[in-house]
Amino acid sequence: MSAIIPAAGSGERFGEAKQFKLLAGRPLLFHTLKPFLKSAEIDEIIIVVPRDDVESTHRDMVSMSAGKTVKVVAGGNRRQDSVKNGVMATSKESTLVCIHDAARPFVTQNLIQQSVSACGNVDGAVVALPSCDTVKYSENDIVEKTLNRKKIWLAQTPQTFNKEKLLQALDNAEKKQLTGTDESALMEVMGFGIKLVTGDSNNFKITNQDDWDRAEAVASQLDDTQAQGKTL
Repeated sequence: MSAIIPAAGSGERFGEAKQFKLLAGRPLLFHTLKPFLKSAEIDEIIIVVPRDDVESTHRDMVSMSAGKTVKVVAGGNRRQDSVKNGVMATSKESTLVCIHDAARPFVTQNLIQQSVSACGNVDGAVVALPSCDTVKYSENDIVEKTLNRKKIWLAQTPQTFNKEKLLQALDNAEKKQLTGTDESALMEVMGFGIKLVTGDSNNFKITNQDDWDRAEAVASQLDDTQAQGKTL
C-alpha cells in the first residue's frame, strides 16, 4: 500500500508555495504527512515536489519518517503528471495507491483507513461530502438547470485506486490529451468502478487566504485539545 502526496504546485492561486508555509510552527506538508506516517494501512509514502525542492524535502522527511519508507520525487507540469511520477516511484509489491492533496492538512487516520478498505470490491474509492446546498448548472452565468443535490457529492482526498488500473487511466489521459481535476475523473473515463466514502468537513483544501485563516483556527483548536488531554 503506497501513499502519494502531490505537493508540486507553484501556489499561483495562493500567492506562494503553500506546501512549505508554516502552519502552527511547522510546514503545511508536515501536518498532512503525520496521519500517513502513523497509519497502519500505509507501507510507503511518495512525496511529489518541485524539482528544485527534492533534495531539501528529502532531507527534512528523513528526520520525521519514523522508520517508514519515504521517497521524494520531482513533479510534472500538471497534477496528473506529478501523480504518475509518484506512481512510477512506488514499490513493485504495491497494489493500491492512496493519493492525498498536500493542501488538506487535517486528514485523519480513520479517513485513510476507510478509503483503503472501500477498495475491496471496486477499482477505487473517493472520500467526498454530500452537497448541502442547492446546485445550479449554468452557461455564461445564466442558470440552465438545477441539479438534484441528493445526487451531488463534493470530492475530497484521499482517493485510493488499484495501481495498475490507475496507470491505465493515466496513460489513456496522456494518449487522448485529457486533463482531470482529480484522478477519479480519469478513472471514470475508463469505466472503472469508483465508490464514495463520506468525508469530513475539516478535511478541506487550502486554496486561498480565507482557507489559510480557517486552517490556523483549526490547528489552534487541535493544539488546545491535545494540551488539555495531556493535562488531564
